[in-house]
Amino acid sequence: MTTTITPRVRNLVLLLLAVTGMLFAGAGTASAHAALTGSDPTSGVVVDKAPTQISLTFSEKVSTNNDSLRVLDPKGKRVDVGKPSNISGTTYAIQVRSGLSDGTYTVAWQVVSADSHPVAGAFTFSVGAPSKTTVSVSDQDVGGGLVGGLYGFGRYMSYAGFIVMVGGAAFILACWQRGAGVRALQRLVVSGWVALTAATLWLLLLRGSYTTTGKLGDIFDLNLVGQVLQTKTGAALVSRLLLLAAAALFIAVLFGAYDKREEEEKRDLTFGLAIGGGVVAAGLAASWALAEHASTGLQPGIAMPVDVVHLLAVATWLGGLSALLVSLYRAPADNQVGRAAVQNFSRIAFGSVLALVATGIYQSWRQLGSWSAFTDTGYGQLLLVKIGLVALLVGIASISRRWTARLADTGETATAAEPTENTVEGRAKEKAHASASSKTADSSAPSAEVSSSSATTSSEAGASSATASAEDDSDVTAPSSPSASASSKGGDSEAPGGSKRAAQLARQQAAVDSTRQKRLRDADPIRFGLRRSVLAEAAVAVVVLAVTTALTTTEPGRTEEDAKAAKASSSSASSSSSAGALTLDMSFDTGGTDGKGVIRLDLDPARVGGNEMHVYVQRPNGRAFDVPEVKVAFTLAAKKIGPLPVTPDHITTGHWAATGIQIPMAGDWKISVTVRTSDIDQTTVDKNAQIG
Repeated sequence: MTTTITPRVRNLVLLLLAVTGMLFAGAGTASAHAALTGSDPTSGVVVDKAPTQISLTFSEKVSTNNDSLRVLDPKGKRVDVGKPSNISGTTYAIQVRSGLSDGTYTVAWQVVSADSHPVAGAFTFSVGAPSKTTVSVSDQDVGGGLVGGLYGFGRYMSYAGFIVMVGGAAFILACWQRGAGVRALQRLVVSGWVALTAATLWLLLLRGSYTTTGKLGDIFDLNLVGQVLQTKTGAALVSRLLLLAAAALFIAVLFGAYDKREEEEKRDLTFGLAIGGGVVAAGLAASWALAEHASTGLQPGIAMPVDVVHLLAVATWLGGLSALLVSLYRAPADNQVGRAAVQNFSRIAFGSVLALVATGIYQSWRQLGSWSAFTDTGYGQLLLVKIGLVALLVGIASISRRWTARLADTGETATAAEPTENTVEGRAKEKAHASASSKTADSSAPSAEVSSSSATTSSEAGASSATASAEDDSDVTAPSSPSASASSKGGDSEAPGGSKRAAQLARQQAAVDSTRQKRLRDADPIRFGLRRSVLAEAAVAVVVLAVTTALTTTEPGRTEEDAKAAKASSSSASSSSSAGALTLDMSFDTGGTDGKGVIRLDLDPARVGGNEMHVYVQRPNGRAFDVPEVKVAFTLAAKKIGPLPVTPDHITTGHWAATGIQIPMAGDWKISVTVRTSDIDQTTVDKNAQIG
């Protein structure tokens, strides 16, 4: 039986490693989830007066440390002062030294996005006139390299361990309670627990280096580990470890006290284990939902419970599928998985697929926001691959359901034949054993040597006969076994060499029984077809899991499109400024529900005297955002002028305008825009721009 299964398992492992390697090889520093949507000064701009602070605006809230924002002069020396601060919404600033000399300065940033992924980048601006600089402005290698690959592999193993552990336990409780005594299923569930526990500890150690230096030698830096424990991701990993301790107790009861109970006594215990196991499984799923995609962005209050349901559905379906595969291939012939268990799993898997479809549709809308993002963003393209693989998986599952239906018609005869044959053979062995025992008791001491010699000869002959019979016909092995067993036991009781010969005979008899059981199992073509289709499902499921892991490390479509729009707006602003008009883009977040958006302010001709202003408010997906109130103020701090308030008129959805705005003198004006998205949610964002 082992020689038949090993090649299939080896192929699955090779497929897993190949797909995982390809996906992780393509996941580099571009797989970030927070994007830089604006800065002041903007990238590549030349300003007449040196700024006193540098501000960066991201698509979502980020975590910073002392070195998150750095400003470097043309020689590579730092000119920033103090620590980065959150000045408003998703805008962060760092103070710089006063009296900066003319030249090109580099702003380098490295932060951790709200969904736990590190983000880094750099850009330049110039004071007075551009100059040569010794600083490289290429993106920093954060979240990539060897540490990034190891971290990605740890994420994959954590997902795989969760799915196998939760799905395997659910399969036993809901579909096949007798499976609690099958060693192969026990090893499967325990291996899932071990994989998830080891991966969680691995991620906890790697996290500090992954989000900062990216050096392998910093994995065991206790200072970095301490910093990780103070973050949202660190708290989630520690919570997962605590829940795994409860899961260990659940597994011990499932394969201990529960397995030893009679069928009637298992009912109450099944209900208790189902409730307790469900709570632990939901808690483990929440440790991902509370620290990753679902915890930030649009509608987090809805997204997190939906993400928990999605993960539990995946575990129930794919984890149960792995348990069914192991049961079909590794369950002993006298305790094979029955048609009722397969049918129960088929119904549960169908319900899990429905839950996956419902939650998947919501998550796709939330992460993409538009149909074009399916093809225009890396996240959308990966999602299309996943949808195709899931469709293939459902198609193969439909074939398995047809095999299951045929199993319902023919399974009774196939499964009932084994206990009958085993019972007949068992009774024959019992009779032979009793006969051998009585003969041994009646034999005298002087005849011990003769009896031992006879037992040896009979054992060897019986073993040879049994092995040969197993190759020709499994049914003729039973008669040879009792005589061999009887002679062996007689010799064992009276001769020193009898125990060794008896052990040899036992091993030979076990091989005969294994061969016979395999023939009985493979004789049923329905079960053979079901095993093949379930094996194909498992192979596709391995690839689906790898693609899912890659999705969690890829920038969502909404964020990627927002970043592209911000860069395009920045370019438009530069070109418009050179033509005499001014265009500014500012991201805002009032902190309430549906409180994020982007403001575009156009000022024409952006000179001293009368000007016309248009303000456009958009949602992150680019659609017009009709907020209740917009106010603008102009301040020239160098001359202590302002703020000069302007209340634009509401023209149409997302559009406000004002004419006759008087700018008294040229200078570096601060333009502040106050946005109110509800009765209590309001924020003010600002940017500096040269007017006149």
